[in-house]
Amino acid sequence: MAIIRNRKGGTRPILSALETSAMTHVADAYPMPSVALGRPGVSDRLYQGFEDIDVVDPELYAKFDVKRGLRNADGSGVLVGLTTISNVHGYNKTPEGVVPDEGDLIYRGYHIADLIDHAQSEDRFGYEEAAYLLMSGTLPTEAQLDDFKARIDSRRQLPEGFLHIFPRTTYSQNIMNVLQRATLLLYSFDPTPDDTTPTHEIDVALSLLGRWPRTAAVAHEAAVAAATGTKLLVPPAREGFSMAETLLDVLHAEHGGGNNSTFTTRVLSSSGTDAYSAYAAAIGSLKGPKHGGANAKVGAMIEDASENIEDWTDEDQVAAYLTDVVNGNAFDGSGLIYGLGHAVYTLSDPRAVIIKKYARKLAHQKGRDEKLALLENIEKMGPQIMRDVRGVTKPICANIDLYTGFVYSMLGIPADMYTAIFAMARLAGWCAHRMEELYGAGRIIRPAYNSVMGGGDYVPMSERR
Repeated sequence: MAIIRNRKGGTRPILSALETSAMTHVADAYPMPSVALGRPGVSDRLYQGFEDIDVVDPELYAKFDVKRGLRNADGSGVLVGLTTISNVHGYNKTPEGVVPDEGDLIYRGYHIADLIDHAQSEDRFGYEEAAYLLMSGTLPTEAQLDDFKARIDSRRQLPEGFLHIFPRTTYSQNIMNVLQRATLLLYSFDPTPDDTTPTHEIDVALSLLGRWPRTAAVAHEAAVAAATGTKLLVPPAREGFSMAETLLDVLHAEHGGGNNSTFTTRVLSSSGTDAYSAYAAAIGSLKGPKHGGANAKVGAMIEDASENIEDWTDEDQVAAYLTDVVNGNAFDGSGLIYGLGHAVYTLSDPRAVIIKKYARKLAHQKGRDEKLALLENIEKMGPQIMRDVRGVTKPICANIDLYTGFVYSMLGIPADMYTAIFAMARLAGWCAHRMEELYGAGRIIRPAYNSVMGGGDYVPMSERR
């Protein structure tokens, strides 16, 4: 392995093609069964049998009072626990039903807007303060915050020998899968990985806060090297940098225990499994396009809109494009306008309100005002088009994903890093919920499913048709 020495005396390794499979990736020589063996009629039941048995009559959900997606009939979430960590507010429940309300996001009793505004007014990065608040339950003193930062900083370096193993696993269609593998690989470097004591849990979270940004950066550089046929230059560990300087933001740090990835963390944690397994599973959840992966979908949709709308400021042209999207005739054919709608927020997403303010300022600095106007037109017209075309009745507002990708692109952040940044930020919230589950609830999460399958008499093999 070659070493480059920089002007400040530090070093950074360069891995040769023989030292990383990012340069020598070979696709699986054994094709999938449907390709290798084809799809003759005899395989139809195997591949299509679910169509006859896995689609449950919607009326049965009402008959047995089953909460699909852990949602009540009015769209509100089913209460499955109690938490002191955060609150996601988007409506009020009254005797008359759910009443939409302006959105709010509260961490340990503090409004997210206050946390951000105060950090900005004091000209400092705010992620560490929010992370400390989530993990400890209180706002830090200056000394406590400095100690917290130092503990994260002490874990920027990856374990000795890690880079000899990790780059060989970095080739992937998605950096989120790389981050999962890296997290599970770090388990093997921990001398007591299954320790679930509070001290070890905090240590693991601090370690991942320090190491995930560099891990994702190495994965990205490996992908670039593979695409360009160049050597992989391993990004150096930036000791002394804040979390914001290593690609994090406060708005993603936590979002209640009911969101899919945090609930995944709590489900796994309730079983008593190790922290690495719980966080790796949460990453897998967050990757999904219905969850954190939506920010990448928004970015792709905006690019598609940019190419297919001649005048981004013309509301009629934007409306026509969005109508095609909702009808499934444009973009990915899903019929979804990504970046609009949320499970809890109704009239507004407080995170979107905050980030839009910074997006407007940055767009003006970068000369991207017309692109911002396109996003604002989508936010303004999209909900009504969904009501007119799809008959959607619930309130629809822009969510944070509509603007995050735009902001990241103006900052020069590669698109494949968008959801990874989400994961890095959300780790503080995952840690808080994991600890609350480990030391608070103390009972494995085990919901029930009501069986509605029919009966059958066993048929001997020779008589089956």
